[in-house]
Formats: sequence, structure tokens, C-alpha cells
Amino acid sequence: MRDVRRTTVAAVLSLLAAIALAGCGNAGSGDKPGATGKEAAGCRTLDPSLTWYGDVRQKLQAAIDAHSSCTGTVTGSPAPVAIFDWDNTVVKNDIGYGTNYWMLRNDKVLQPANQDWKTTDRYMTDAAATALRTACGTDVPAGAPLRTSTNTACADEIVAILDDKTRAGQPAFAGYDARRLIGSYSWGTALSAGYTADQLAEFARAAKQENLSAAEGATQTVGSQQVDGYIRVYPQIKDLIGTLQAHGVDTWVVSASPEAIVQVWAGEVGVDAQHVVGVRSVYENGRQTPHLRGCGGVPDGDDSVMTYIDGKRCWANQAIFGVQGPAAFQQLPNERRQILAAGDSVTDVTFVGDATAVHLVINRGKPELMCRAYDNADGKWLVNPMFIAPNKPRADPYPCSTTAFTRSDGSSAPLLRDDGSPVPAS
Repeated sequence: MRDVRRTTVAAVLSLLAAIALAGCGNAGSGDKPGATGKEAAGCRTLDPSLTWYGDVRQKLQAAIDAHSSCTGTVTGSPAPVAIFDWDNTVVKNDIGYGTNYWMLRNDKVLQPANQDWKTTDRYMTDAAATALRTACGTDVPAGAPLRTSTNTACADEIVAILDDKTRAGQPAFAGYDARRLIGSYSWGTALSAGYTADQLAEFARAAKQENLSAAEGATQTVGSQQVDGYIRVYPQIKDLIGTLQAHGVDTWVVSASPEAIVQVWAGEVGVDAQHVVGVRSVYENGRQTPHLRGCGGVPDGDDSVMTYIDGKRCWANQAIFGVQGPAAFQQLPNERRQILAAGDSVTDVTFVGDATAVHLVINRGKPELMCRAYDNADGKWLVNPMFIAPNKPRADPYPCSTTAFTRSDGSSAPLLRDDGSPVPAS
């Protein structure tokens, strides 16, 4: 009788262990023989075979464990939130520009309305519009594809303006709030005006296949220019996203690339299309226009805010946390903000700074973000070099106390702490 009872108890314990394992999601890379504690309970951990800088992986894991439905540190709802930038944070290189390059090589950019390039972006300068009209010509009717695969001058001018200046070096955009928008990024979105979201997704899928298939470090020729010709998903970030999800963290992507393009890519790291916020365009009769959806009380078509610096916070607060009106531009109370945010550039500095547990920075040498990271005012900033082709160590300090901050008018200023003191050079 004692033997039967012992066998029954063992069976019950085994069943309870199986239920606990299932309840904690995919054990993934955290499973290994002889594991104890959280791992024995089935909680996934970051893959130790994937290289992070210094103790970044250990600190990320500690933050995950402290905000986990699997370890039991978080119960009930709402779930904690993590937010990732996409380009050069989740992947190496830029999927928005990668799609622009594919469109140029395949004659998909359309002649603008009235053959007037200023209709493509309200902030385009006269110099840029004239340069494009001269290079691309007027023989192609409005709404028809430009022959950018063979018209080298036209392709070259577009590539130059995607980098914010004409081939002659003149500013291509002016007059916007530089804390809410950048002209070259919004215009990169406008280059797909005239297409449906499904058509743009087709272009993105074709560009994705090419860029993932190309050799690491490859370039491609657009016009006469050599530009990036490959994209890679960072395995470390993919593993981080999967581990966050396995711990019950609601994981989002907020990107300055067009939303329809990011949605095509997001599945590569297990993020569904409903958890993607990109540049959102106004559509008419099912086709994209050059105009932008509004945020924070800014109306659609005003074209003054996108997922860029403070605009990125606005879109995160509005789309993820449901904040409406001008309050979306403000930092939310601590308990309503993301626990983790990750980025690589100035466009990310505000929403990454809003995170309450971890500000993860992929170091591309962008001063405003790196000054915040190295100042580490709250002790929660983590810096990791790019996982592919990292930058060489910087010879000079970042100009934090002089020119690292970008004002709304685009001018430079000292970067200040919350108490008004300048962030020292680092």
C-alpha cells in the first residue's frame, strides 16, 4: 500500500511540474541538463552562447527576471512592455532605405503630381525640387514610373536627397520641428506614394529576400552610387525579444521606417504586425499619399510629426499605451511606461530614456544618445557595440556639454540633465 501511495504522489508531482513548465512558455535557450531554480521551472534565459559586451547579458537577464510572469515577479495585467527600434537596433542596416533602393533599381518610384517634386514633401527646398526635376526630367507623365534603373542622374539625385542634401550639397529639407520629424526620413516614406499597402509590402518582401541573401558586407549599385546591399537580423536581439515574450513581456517595435515595410520584417524576430508602429501615411482610395498620420493631437495631413525623437515617444504613448491628445508628447508616470527600450540613434533617445528598468543602446556613435548612455544618470543604461562591424573606439570625447542636443529648429545646444546641469563630455 505504501509503495502504491508513493507512486501516486510521484505521478502527481510529475504532472504538476509539467503544468508549471507549460505555463512558463518556451524554455528555449534556458534549458540545459541539471538546471535548477528558474531554469528547472522552465523559465527561458538569454542564450549564453550569443556574445554580448561585458555584463550586458547578465543585467538584461536580471531585469527580465524582475518583470516576469514566469518567475512570478509580475502577476495580473497589464503586462510589462518592451519597445525596440528596428533599423540598426534589431537588424544591421536600414530596411526603409533598403526598400527605397530596390524601388529605384526596379523603376517603382512614380513621377509626382504635376511633375512637381515639392508635392512629395512640404519641407522640400526649392533647390532640391529643382535638382530632382532637372535630373529626372518631365517626359514621364505624372503617376507613371520613373526609369531610375537606367536614368543614372535621377537615381543619384534621389539617393543624395535621401541623405538630406542635393548632389550639389544644398540642404534638401527645411522648416520642420527637428525634435518631431526629419525631412529625409519622411520623404523616404513618400517615395512609395501612389501604391497600396499590399503593393508596398510586395516591394518590401522582394527587397528583404535580396538583402538577407546577399553576403555580409555586400554593397549594391543604385544609379552610380554604392550603397548598403545586405541586412542581417542580430541573433542577440532576436533572442532578447523571444526571452522577453516568454516571460510575458508585451514586446513592440516602433520604427522610423514605413509601417507596411516593418510589418513584413517583424516576423523574423517573432513580432506580429499588430505590435509594429512605423511611419504611418494618409491613404486615399486605398493608395498612399505623401502625407503623414498625426499624433498627439496633430491632425492627419499636417505632416509635422512622425516616429522621430519626441515624435517617437508620442507614437509609442498613443499606439501602445492609448494616450490621446498633446499628453502623448509627455513622459508618462513611471508605472505606465515601458520597462525596457532599445535604440541606436538620436531618433531613439527620448523613448529609450523613458524606460524604467533598462535603456539598451546599440552604439553607432550618435552623440545625443551616447551622451545620455555614458552619463548613466539613473544607473540603468546599457551600451553594446554593434554586433556586426562595430565602430572603432572614438578618439575624441562626445561633445555632450556643447553641441550634442538638437533643438526644434535644428540648431545644436548643450545636452542638459534633468536638474539643468550640462552633461559632461564623455
